[in-house]
Formats: sequence, C-alpha cells, structure tokens
Amino acid sequence: MSEFDPELDLRVERVIRAPRERVWAAWTEPGKFARWWVPAPTVCRVERLEVRAGGGIVTWMSEDGQTFEPHLDASFLLVEELERLVWTNAINSSWRPVEPEPFVMTAEVVFADHPEGTDYRIVVRHGSAVQRARHEEMGFADGWGSVTKQLAAVAEGEL
Repeated sequence: MSEFDPELDLRVERVIRAPRERVWAAWTEPGKFARWWVPAPTVCRVERLEVRAGGGIVTWMSEDGQTFEPHLDASFLLVEELERLVWTNAINSSWRPVEPEPFVMTAEVVFADHPEGTDYRIVVRHGSAVQRARHEEMGFADGWGSVTKQLAAVAEGEL
C-alpha cells in the first residue's frame, strides 16, 4: 500500500472474519458486489465489473428498487489477484478523462491474511485537501464504514 497522507487521504481498516478468497469474491463477482456496494436500504445494480487493469466498474443505485440513477463510472488501474485493487473515477469505464462530482478520487483496496480472517484496508486518495474535506464532510466514515460492514456480512455469509 502506498504511503498514507492525512492531508489528502481517508481510510477504512477492518478485520473481516472470512478467508481472503471470500472477501476478494465479494469484490469481484457482480452478484455479490451488488449486495454490499451501496449503503442499505439503497439498492445497487452492477452494469459492469471488469476486474482487470483497464477494466470498467459501473454501478447504478435506487432508493425504491425501481428507479435507478448513476452511482459510479470508473476504471481499474491495477489488479493484483487476492492482494490489491486500485481504481479511479478520474477516468470513466470508456477511458475518457472526466471531472466527476462531487470530487475525483483514487481508491486502493488491500487484502491480507490475518489470524482471524482478512486484514482489509482501503485508502481513498484525493487531489487536494479541499476535496478530501468535502468527502469527509459528506459522510465518508459512515458511508464507507457501512458498506465495509455490509461487505463483511457478504464475505462471512450473513448477507
């Protein structure tokens, strides 16, 4: 994992009580990914999940389960199987540079063995302290924390 810069980065760390392969599967299999990627009770629809360098990640979300709106259109930059995923919303799934609202970010997800399961870490990098602060003010800790809890439930077989 690259160095954490507290002026520009936010992070989530958790031990997930499931083998790394199951946590990885929850990230890389569309049906599992859709079950945890947005905070419940919001519903996620996965349009594209190509887990490879240069692959796209496109999701939609719905508050009522009927009407969906765009959620994320991004590209994977690096995929190291069972070890690390890096993706950004600065480049959409069609490889076009974009300026997504409310901010541009790059996320690095690291999976490591832990005596109790998987050591799971995410660092979300921002281009400026202003963007980092905006993400934090929008509820980074609650939002990313709740989806990490949902990810754990999927990997642990509870959701």
